[in-house]
Amino acid sequence: MKIGISSDHKGFKLKTKLIKYLLLKGCKVTDYGCDNELSCDYPDYAYKLCEGINNKEVELGIAICGTGIGISIACNKVDGIRCAKVDNSNDAHMAKLHNDANIIAFSGNTLTFIAKDIVDEFITTKFSNEERHVNRIKKITKLEKDNEL
Repeated sequence: MKIGISSDHKGFKLKTKLIKYLLLKGCKVTDYGCDNELSCDYPDYAYKLCEGINNKEVELGIAICGTGIGISIACNKVDGIRCAKVDNSNDAHMAKLHNDANIIAFSGNTLTFIAKDIVDEFITTKFSNEERHVNRIKKITKLEKDNEL
């Protein structure tokens, strides 16, 4: 599986740990930055990750900032992206199962073992493909295109 990952300076340490973890699991990982703990702007790295998803360089994405909130908001401004800010593995499971999320976002303060559980759940859960969920995603896509249902 090809996974893209990005962070701001607040998520850099956790991102580095997760890259090593994903590589050990046999995933191919693309790091979309940032590259250190110097202050930077999360929208820049959110956009790079979203481009990777939309250009099919990677299948799924992980985005990390101080809270996970800002980077998730930035990701969701890009057409075709369904980013869920998650706090635990159940959130990650439901984001993929019901919403076919293609990116998850969480806080750089997330404990490493919890972040690993979140990532494992996200990459192993499949979208349910139930009609009600497919229809909801179609409505989201329509909102992206038309700004109206």
